[in-house]
Amino acid sequence: MKKLTTELNKNTIKELEREIQAAKEEIAKMRLDIKANPPKDTNALMKKRKRLAVSLTVHGQKKDAESNNLS
Repeated sequence: MKKLTTELNKNTIKELEREIQAAKEEIAKMRLDIKANPPKDTNALMKKRKRLAVSLTVHGQKKDAESNNLS
């Protein structure tokens, strides 16, 4: 988890927003695909959701830090 967090901290806010949007779309697509065609890795959806949660957390931290620097 720490490796993922440090990887995401290197990204800018715009890059994080694009990644978050892409992850949300991919999760929605995966939910539909799971109903019709069960994947071999049944935990794939959970992994994507966890990555999305970490991305949202890092994004929030960066926005807070940015707003504190501007104030």
